[in-house]
Amino acid sequence: MISKKEQSNHRQLQQRLGYKFQNNKLLTRALTHRSHGSNHYERLEFLGDSILNFVIAEDLFNRFKRAREGKLSRLRAKMVRKNTLADIAREFDLGAYMIMGSGELKSGGFQLDSILSDTLEAIIGAIFVDAGLDVVRPTIISWFLSRLENLSLDHSLKDAKSRLQELLQSRQSALPRYNVFKTSGQSHNQTFYVECQSELLAAPVLGEGSSRRIAEQEAASLALLQLGVENDLD
Repeated sequence: MISKKEQSNHRQLQQRLGYKFQNNKLLTRALTHRSHGSNHYERLEFLGDSILNFVIAEDLFNRFKRAREGKLSRLRAKMVRKNTLADIAREFDLGAYMIMGSGELKSGGFQLDSILSDTLEAIIGAIFVDAGLDVVRPTIISWFLSRLENLSLDHSLKDAKSRLQELLQSRQSALPRYNVFKTSGQSHNQTFYVECQSELLAAPVLGEGSSRRIAEQEAASLALLQLGVENDLD
């Protein structure tokens, strides 16, 4: 049985999401972190990740009819990366509805980009199971619409690490240094924490991601911002 508080939370969140679940147990599972028990969101997250990539790829394919595969791939990467998903999750105040173990709650897990983005993907998976592709597709597009409409093929779409390297070279500075200073999670679901160092930065900047590559890109992106350069991948 779902408690009255959980029912109230579900109503609030579904209003924010713009979708009403037929099976509320799917939403409960999508919101449940593995620290709370075995019936957690990871299977739904796996499904939602694939659906999200397909839906965004399809939209970009139709939106930019003359763009080549490489540019479409970079645009999709911009849309589906962890911190973009986490930003959307925060717009829904998703952290307030997540179900976590007490230790994860105390450590602020509901604020982490990695957990917020995973939960959003799990919700996508749950909507797909609940209602199918024809419903989840427009729901996803509605969440991403403002970001999709702001995309432009005229922007430089080089990845952040490449842009940072070119910037430092143009300023006659040494190349940036990346160092993994911490990892967390089990081997199949790790989070990497990377610091990026440069003589032009006042202090190292920190990035995180589900792989070393993603964490390095995040750190490079933050370094660009600190150096006063707008990062087109943000």
